[in-house]
Amino acid sequence: MSPALIVAVILAYFGLLYGISVWTSRGAGNAAFFLGERRSPWYVVAFGMIGASLSGVTFISVPGWVGDSQFSYMQMVLGYLPGYAVIALVLMPLYYRLQLTSIYGYLGDRFGRWSYRTGAGFFLLSRSLGSAARLYLVAVVLQFTVFDAWGVPFIATVVATVVFIWLYTHRGGIRTIIWTDTLQTLFMLLAVVFTVVLLGRALGWNFGDTVRHVRDSSLSQVFFFDDANSPKFFWKQFLAGMFIAIAMTGLDQDMMQKNLSCRNIREAQKNMFSFCVVLVVVNAFFLGLGALLYMYVQRTGIALPDQADQLYPMLATNGTLPMVVGVLFILGLIAAAYSSADSALTALTTSVCVDVLDIEHRPEAEREPLRKRVHVIMSAALVLLIMGYRAFNDASVIKTVFIVAGYTYGPLLGLYAFGLLTKWKVRDRLVPLVCILAPILTFVLDRYSVQLFNGYTFGFELLLVNGALTFVGLMGTRGGGKLKAES
Repeated sequence: MSPALIVAVILAYFGLLYGISVWTSRGAGNAAFFLGERRSPWYVVAFGMIGASLSGVTFISVPGWVGDSQFSYMQMVLGYLPGYAVIALVLMPLYYRLQLTSIYGYLGDRFGRWSYRTGAGFFLLSRSLGSAARLYLVAVVLQFTVFDAWGVPFIATVVATVVFIWLYTHRGGIRTIIWTDTLQTLFMLLAVVFTVVLLGRALGWNFGDTVRHVRDSSLSQVFFFDDANSPKFFWKQFLAGMFIAIAMTGLDQDMMQKNLSCRNIREAQKNMFSFCVVLVVVNAFFLGLGALLYMYVQRTGIALPDQADQLYPMLATNGTLPMVVGVLFILGLIAAAYSSADSALTALTTSVCVDVLDIEHRPEAEREPLRKRVHVIMSAALVLLIMGYRAFNDASVIKTVFIVAGYTYGPLLGLYAFGLLTKWKVRDRLVPLVCILAPILTFVLDRYSVQLFNGYTFGFELLLVNGALTFVGLMGTRGGGKLKAES
């Protein structure tokens, strides 16, 4: 697949996104940028959230991950379901009742200003690192499929990627993203479904044969109950999936901002329940794609790449498969990457404006110029973080994202759990210290778990450990009695 064709596909796709942004951003101010004026149709939000939650990491890393982990990732996906139920039935009614623009306003109401700023700070750290990891993956793929051959430096690829996202989000914000994410989710799903069909044909199978061969493959094992010390053990992954869903969706301004843009709580709950069911099916397709990629490599004798994340890009663009597979891959990758990165950039801007700069209490004339400046600054910060991943990261990106989440979302999980499950007040000024110490202790436990726990190794359940340590630490800061009954 020629680099020129790849660039043409990307430019045409970006032109479509920019056209949507022009249409949706007419008359948009801060109310439209932050919450879409609370007029978003729930079914549009639900469909668009699929792409935002999956991202380019799922699109590339999950298929590549199958070689090492089989279908064990599905155990985590099944754990998402009770997690999303908690979000729909507990967290979202709370956010709607308080009429929040930033969900971290709850922490201010419940504990105080230091807790509020701590929660917002951990979100900014979490989402910045996670979004940078996702965009790093896309930039790496574009670099080795297109721009290396043209002598374009990696930094130029990164800057161009982020500038494209800024161009179509800087005016309409969440009002634009609701619709661009819908389009991008559609392209991503079409890409993976058609790629599965075309790979099956390349192996000489119809769709029924493809499903049967994937099901019977040794790569398709889903459940692992035999070794509690293994990171793939069912209960580790299931419980981790449940709390990852709560933390990375329910306690994440990025994902909740879309839900808060719905007309009312009932529509937001419809969105959440329909979204989580479709998400299970979509992840099953990605895992099936991974199995097919490894089968194709084994059948054709093609050498595996050094990193599993490069398997799908390599086969899609090296000419061994029909060119349409390469076009679908590029469309799907860009759609997946932009659908998560654009909403993340908007959420980061929202959190800085609302949680840090207190924009809602500034004079009206200052608000929009301030928001636009913050949007530019957060775009520049993403560029710097992506270059940091370039310098230091050598692991599968999906592992990196979940590892980062375990350390940065854990304090949020502990804060919200303490707030919702107890009536105790805390010494607000000590909360930042607790939320810093908990990840440090989590790291120590993870580093020495084999020696401390008779060979046990932690997986993604580190998030639970981190949250529990935060909860215990908050118990130690209790002060001022309990909340009144009406609270």
